Amino acid sequence: MNKFISSLKILPRWIIIILDLCIIATSVLLAYFLRFNFDLELIMTSNTVFGVVTFSITGFIAILITQSYSGIVRYTTLKDAMRISQVVLISTLLTLIISLVSFNFFNNRPIPLSVIIITSFEATVFLFLYRVLVKNMFSFYTSRVFNKKNIIIFGAGVSGSITKQVIENDTASSVRIVGFLEDDVHKIDKEIGGVKIYNANENLSDIFKELRVDELIISIQNLDVKRKNYIVDQCISNGVKIRTVPSVDKWISGELSPKQIRNVRIEDLLGRESIIMKNELIKNELKDKVVFVTGAAGSIGSEIVRQVLTYDPSDIVLIDQAESSLYELEREFENINGTSKIHSIIADITNKSYLEYLFDEYKPTMLYHAAAYKHVPMMEKNTHEAIRTNVFGTKNLVDLSLKYGVNKFVMISTDKAVNPTNIMGCSKRIAEMYVQSINGKSQSNAKHNTIFVITRFGNVLGSNGSVIPFFKKQLEEGGPLTVTHPEITRYFMTIQEACQLVLEAGTMGKGGEIFIFDMGESIKIVDLAKKMISLSGLELGKDIEIIFTGLREGEKLYEELLTDLENTTTTYHNKIMITSAGEQYEFVNADLIELKNCLENINEMQLVSHMKKMVPEYKSQYSRYEVLDDIS
Repeated sequence: MNKFISSLKILPRWIIIILDLCIIATSVLLAYFLRFNFDLELIMTSNTVFGVVTFSITGFIAILITQSYSGIVRYTTLKDAMRISQVVLISTLLTLIISLVSFNFFNNRPIPLSVIIITSFEATVFLFLYRVLVKNMFSFYTSRVFNKKNIIIFGAGVSGSITKQVIENDTASSVRIVGFLEDDVHKIDKEIGGVKIYNANENLSDIFKELRVDELIISIQNLDVKRKNYIVDQCISNGVKIRTVPSVDKWISGELSPKQIRNVRIEDLLGRESIIMKNELIKNELKDKVVFVTGAAGSIGSEIVRQVLTYDPSDIVLIDQAESSLYELEREFENINGTSKIHSIIADITNKSYLEYLFDEYKPTMLYHAAAYKHVPMMEKNTHEAIRTNVFGTKNLVDLSLKYGVNKFVMISTDKAVNPTNIMGCSKRIAEMYVQSINGKSQSNAKHNTIFVITRFGNVLGSNGSVIPFFKKQLEEGGPLTVTHPEITRYFMTIQEACQLVLEAGTMGKGGEIFIFDMGESIKIVDLAKKMISLSGLELGKDIEIIFTGLREGEKLYEELLTDLENTTTTYHNKIMITSAGEQYEFVNADLIELKNCLENINEMQLVSHMKKMVPEYKSQYSRYEVLDDIS
């Protein structure tokens, strides 16, 4: 039967034309009957056949001119009503002209003016009403007889109303709109197109059961993340599938398509309130300037590049040692229309002599430092490379920025640098210490006034190697999902937010600060896994399993954004905080000289022991380096 409905998708145009001409002819006959009070003798002697034929011919001409047949009947809108009005107007004018010509030149009895007026009114009404009737019959037939899936729409505003129309007009799907959910008390218990609006603040489980809801669609564009999470949790607990409507700017040619209504993604539930950026200030910092981005081919680095390009720097130099990734990024920007010159440079930040050549060649005014090794277990096994890149690679860039008079240096750090339990986190903390110490030296020297600032992030959604892409891959492979520990928690933020913070820090920074993003509440990774399973339409324990593998080397149960010794101050944005605990350059530099000697001696234990001396709060966990803590 569904195949039968699909076969009725679009009537052939010639059928629409014949139906319209039949309605026009019928309107003319009815007009004669009304004009002559249903007196058959008068009707027969009033040249009725001439009137019917003339109106039919002019109607056919008008239909061809306006192409009123091109509209799909079941999708009739006000635009179709306008076309019908044009058809009738053109047909009426042509009929009037033919009637006058026939009377004046051929002595033929004219069509009564009253008949022409009545016909015009009737034809307009009947042509539109029959389309509306077909549309409603089709909608009723498909929604009442064949639909098996009941849908409720969250949001009874403009977007919700459009969503309802789009779904109902999609004959390829077998669905029925059973209600709207709304937080606005002024809309509750009212109707949209015959569909009732329910109170979203009542017990959703009862509403779902009463209406036998199979699916909920979120149509509200800027729904609060907490509210969205609550709705999703209610849907999951009641076995209701959940989808969402994209923002208006993503609609195709300004119109919503059924295919654009997508499943809710885990990223939609972990976002934060958008950072309000002072774009004019950022523009002043970047427009017509030379900007360096290290680690430009990575997740964070590439997004920084995208955002920086919107501020029209004169040149942007992309520095990375990952050839393939840098090549892909370069191709992405090939067709961008802009005045900025983009330079892709394959370079290793531990190669100071080549870096110096780049600084001398391009003379940067702003540097965003995103290059680093970041994977905790890998760095626990490759301690020397973690220190060589994260610490001394950063030192190379810092020293050259000072030497070549870079205006601002923005380092991207991590929450793993706070009370570190692993090599990666400690290496980033040592890099932070050097950046802060060199800032004090810079500010005290009139010849060098480079401003050094640090941004400290939690986990970034969707970044290379992060947990969400990892879980998605495991889901695609049929599972199981692997979690290291049932109590492990993490903070999350989007790549876009992280990079906005980087740009903002570059603008706000006065020197020596660490900018910290208020990331809300940390999230249990096992809960994240469970929610991703549910959003994928799978059932935990039946379709897929979660297994616990044990904490990896250097991994801790929870992350922190501040050390015990750090205090924060607020900024103009309530989501951005600053801490500015300073470091003495002489002490940090002396420690780095000794650390460099340990690095060159390739003595792992000696190297890590000195790291623990530099960062006393560094206590190894689930690592072979725990023995060094026992000694101390």
